[in-house]
Formats: sequence, C-alpha cells, structure tokens
Amino acid sequence: MSDADDIKNREIRTFVIRAARMSDAQTRAIETLLPRYGVDFLPESTFGAVFTDARRPFVIEIGFGMGVATVEIAQNAPERDFLGIEVHPPGVGNILKLIDAANLTNLRVMQHDAVKVLRHMVQPNSVDAFHIFFPDPWPKKRHHKRRLVQPALVTLLAEKLKPNGVLHLATDWEEYAQWMLDVLRGEPALENTAVEFAPKPAWRPTTKFETRGVNLGHGVWDVLFRKKP
Repeated sequence: MSDADDIKNREIRTFVIRAARMSDAQTRAIETLLPRYGVDFLPESTFGAVFTDARRPFVIEIGFGMGVATVEIAQNAPERDFLGIEVHPPGVGNILKLIDAANLTNLRVMQHDAVKVLRHMVQPNSVDAFHIFFPDPWPKKRHHKRRLVQPALVTLLAEKLKPNGVLHLATDWEEYAQWMLDVLRGEPALENTAVEFAPKPAWRPTTKFETRGVNLGHGVWDVLFRKKP
C-alpha cells in the first residue's frame, strides 16, 4: 500500500462527542426542520438532487458551531450553495431555526461525521471552498492528536477541492494557528495565498468565538490556501 493510500484509508476523527444540553426550540427544530433543510447521509450519492445547478460555486463548512456566521455568509452570497456539517445537536437545531427564519434556499445541513461525508458523497475536484472556523484548539499537548486540522484530513480536503479552490481556516489560538500553517504547508497540492497568515476577508463575519478570544486578549489568525491548478 502506498503512502497516499495509507492516508486515505486511515481513520480520521473530525469531532469529539460531548454532552450537550438541548433547548426545547432546538429539539423541535431538529424534529420539524431537519427533514426540510437537512441532507441525509447516503453513501455513493452526491448533492445533485439538493443543489441542482452544478455551475454555482459549492462551499462546505466543517463544524459550524451554532451556525450564526454560516447563515450570515450564505445570506450575503446568494450566488453560492453552502453545506454545513456538524455533529452536535444544539448547533444543528440552532442553525435550522436560523435558516427557516431567513428562508434560505442556498444553505443545507448535515448532522454527520464530516470525514464519512467527504469520503462517500463528495466527488474529487468538486468543491470550490472549505471553511473551518474556530475549531476546538485542544491546547494541551497531550490532546493535540484530537485536533481537527491534521495532515490526513488536509490531504482529503485537497483531493475534493477544485483546482484553484480554497481551504480557509481561522483560529484565535496562536499556537494552533502556527500548527495549521505548518500542516497546510506540508500538503503538496496546496499553496499559500499569503506569505504566512492571510488578512481577514471582509465577508467573514466576526463569530462569538472570535469576539470571546479578542476579549481575552487573543489575536485572530486566518489561514488561506489554494489548490494548485
């Protein structure tokens, strides 16, 4: 087996299940709105039945938290189709409420393991951008293996990106920002769009995690790489 095959077949975890308290509104949203705005995990299927115009740019966000920034981005880019992937029920319930209130037609949700979605439902060279904003930094060294941004995942994301497609990460932990930068630099299919960290794009909303970090005196770092043509 080649090194590339080993990376593809290696088990990657993009989340750690934590106990979460659900509000009644979030529970109702999952029960009533997920069938309308959700996408089922169907191995060997694609998103053609959901996003019917293949000419529109397709963006996937992994780990959207409570979904506030995700909804704002989709509202401000009606020409793009967005898929948000999240496993934690409170966030799924919250984003469903927001989508319904805004009557969005270009944002859909999956409550599933992102790696399985990527491996079984996303075709190579089919995604215009991946967003990963403020993932859990797992600051203790012994927990670094739990971090979302790992070489195997970045290789998988690069495979799914279109040529010139973008992988956009953001964090408010400086050490994790450097980790992200180093991991992405190690992926030969990608190239940095900046010398090191990229300026924050005007279209990326300020998330609650970003605000919290700034209030704690943290900086905020955007990492923006592009797939080579």
